[in-house]
Amino acid sequence: MNLIKLTINSFRANRNRTFLTMLGIIIGIGAVIVIMSVGAGAQSLIFDQINSIGSNLIGIMPGYSEEEGPPASVMGIALTNLKNGDAEALKKIKHVDGVSAYVRGIESVTWQNQKVDVTYVGTTSSYPVVESAKIEKGYFFDASSDNGISREVVLGWQVSQDLFGNEDPLGKNIKIKKESFRVIGVIEKRGVRGFENQDQLVFIPLETAQKILLGINHVSLIRVLVNSEENIPMVLQEVNSILRERHGITGSNPNDFTARAAIQALDALKEVTDALKFFLAGIAAISLVVGGVGIMNIMLIAVNERTREIGLRKAVGATSANIQYQFLVEALVLTISGGLLGIIGGSLISGLIALIANYLGYNWDFVVTLSSIIVGVVFAGCVGLIFGWYPARRAADLQPIEALRHE
Repeated sequence: MNLIKLTINSFRANRNRTFLTMLGIIIGIGAVIVIMSVGAGAQSLIFDQINSIGSNLIGIMPGYSEEEGPPASVMGIALTNLKNGDAEALKKIKHVDGVSAYVRGIESVTWQNQKVDVTYVGTTSSYPVVESAKIEKGYFFDASSDNGISREVVLGWQVSQDLFGNEDPLGKNIKIKKESFRVIGVIEKRGVRGFENQDQLVFIPLETAQKILLGINHVSLIRVLVNSEENIPMVLQEVNSILRERHGITGSNPNDFTARAAIQALDALKEVTDALKFFLAGIAAISLVVGGVGIMNIMLIAVNERTREIGLRKAVGATSANIQYQFLVEALVLTISGGLLGIIGGSLISGLIALIANYLGYNWDFVVTLSSIIVGVVFAGCVGLIFGWYPARRAADLQPIEALRHE
């Protein structure tokens, strides 16, 4: 108890120096807590966005890719080998509840004096089933619109609000790229899914979008909805087999498409985000070493300033072990106190980030685990022991007579 009182009195006598000494530990521990928390929050956001699209989906994109790499189309390479006929062929696979093909473009949509810049999606009548989209007003285009030119359009909720406000949009004619389309439906509010605001999309029959707006005959994406996760491997195998046959790929020749299940993306992303999170936490922990060096320097200065005190204590019976123990306790109190303040500060910053992210509409989890707190405290204590040992040993080795003569 007397040792603790001596330590507290020593810190009170040098408040500013004590705080500045602790600052490196506070910043280091705080940075580790923030990085671990933000990493976990970002991971939860990514998983939520992928799950919002659907964990039972298989996505097919044009272009070959390595098992862990992105398809060529993601790298900005224009490929035209994926057709709507491929999507039609996949509908025959057992355990498939729906298949939808997609093309996209960006254009201005106008109605009277209102104008909105949107992403339009050319897709098939299976879209509401595959994407779990519900219609708020009207209806989605049916199978008869999948073949041939049909100038119908379904609006995302926000597009409907921006163009028509409280007025009923059904039956109104809007213009996309100077082409006229009749509004037949509005999809209910869906928010951000797959990192895209679904309410700012406009949906057009696939062949209409291909021929009237884009001038193409290929698709950029096919999605297959599987009835359960346990059937995904079998369906994925069938998808690869059917598309290889349709594209004339034989033997060991690589695919000219990439087919992956959403659940595979979750596993790959977890590995990547975990590795990145711990790598960044390791970099942040370097600042703890810097803080530890600062503590060692300050403790050495304290030993020099308190040389006469050390000599006096030894003269009245204090042992070298008592002196060493005192300075080690001071170093531990400094680092553990700094660690606790760093944990509190890091948790507050992490909470603020989560609050802002959720306010902006993202599902961001606030995660500060007990294990990260324990690791932070233990790490801070280890820094105190490692960098406090040398000053404590130096203080313990002082001879009483020489220490008393010190000016």
